Amino acid sequence: MPDILFGQSYFLRFDAKMWRMGQPYPPLGTLYAASALRARGYDVALFDATLAASEAAWAEAIDRHRPRYAVLYEDQFNYFSKMCLLRMREAAFAMIGMAKERGCRVIVSGSDATDHATDYHRAGADCILVGEGEETLAELLDRLEGRSDTPVEAIGGLSLPGPDGGEARSPSRPLIRDLDRLPFPVWDLVDVEAYRRFWRERHGYHSMNMVTTRGCPFRCNWCAKPIYGQRYTVRTPENVVSELVYLKRHYQPDHIWFGDDIFGLKPGWIGRFAGLVRAQDAVVPFKCQMRADLMDAETVAVLREAGCRTVWMGAESGSQRVLDRMDKDLRVGQIHEATRLLRAAGIEVCLFLQFGYPGEAWEDIRATLR
Repeated sequence: MPDILFGQSYFLRFDAKMWRMGQPYPPLGTLYAASALRARGYDVALFDATLAASEAAWAEAIDRHRPRYAVLYEDQFNYFSKMCLLRMREAAFAMIGMAKERGCRVIVSGSDATDHATDYHRAGADCILVGEGEETLAELLDRLEGRSDTPVEAIGGLSLPGPDGGEARSPSRPLIRDLDRLPFPVWDLVDVEAYRRFWRERHGYHSMNMVTTRGCPFRCNWCAKPIYGQRYTVRTPENVVSELVYLKRHYQPDHIWFGDDIFGLKPGWIGRFAGLVRAQDAVVPFKCQMRADLMDAETVAVLREAGCRTVWMGAESGSQRVLDRMDKDLRVGQIHEATRLLRAAGIEVCLFLQFGYPGEAWEDIRATLR
């Protein structure tokens, strides 16, 4: 019987467009949290909602594992979890209720819970992890399990039910600066073969996910950043390649998605990464997300050497007026030049675009379409 059942409320089937696209990834943030608690000596189990049919599968998992703690730990590396669709919030509330009915203490972590803590408390959550959650969760469970004498209210990064339906928040917690000390995600708890079958049936290859950073230091004013704000932390290339070697040896992915908000922002990082993957026979085709103003001929060349096949860029608009209103700190010309460099290197270019930004006119939309 595990101490903790980890889960999350992003059911791919509840997002009709993403189900049609058929590119599912396990909840990496959840896997990191489970790994951190297992390294601390806790027995953990995983419920992965991504390919599950409905919330009923969560209830079945609780009945099967009978944990003392049910932890809904949303994947902060999945931008759909970060934005939180209303249907997923409804699923989270239902899952909280199911866990409470079965006698579990319920702990929740995620962008939506950080922004709307009182709603989650009203749904039955006992504790909410505010911001980055691994260390807060570990300290909280140590206190609840009698391993620590630290009062719960003194643990940084917590939201507890307050009087009159409100909340009581403890002081905020600093971010984890040394990401290399975190254990790799608990891939052994994931049904990797189910993902492999899904991907190969839909696309003919199997993609897995990794992250090399946390957060984004830029100031785009439409972007919600309840977990990291504008802070940015980076794993070393050595640590990332070590994980990539592990995945290649144990699971043989055909492709990797690096789910960072911005891949390779730190100067020299991509070049060091490219050299290491080649030296350790760890080259796997990958896609990543980057900014157009980070592209120059040298960066594009080492991306290609490292195995990059696709770069997604947040162009957002072809109108400079709209980009300026967004505080994007980007020029339209930089988008065109980055696209030219990437295509010349044989790297596929994909763009995130927004339509309907406040103040956008038809002439701005036409500029984007051009």
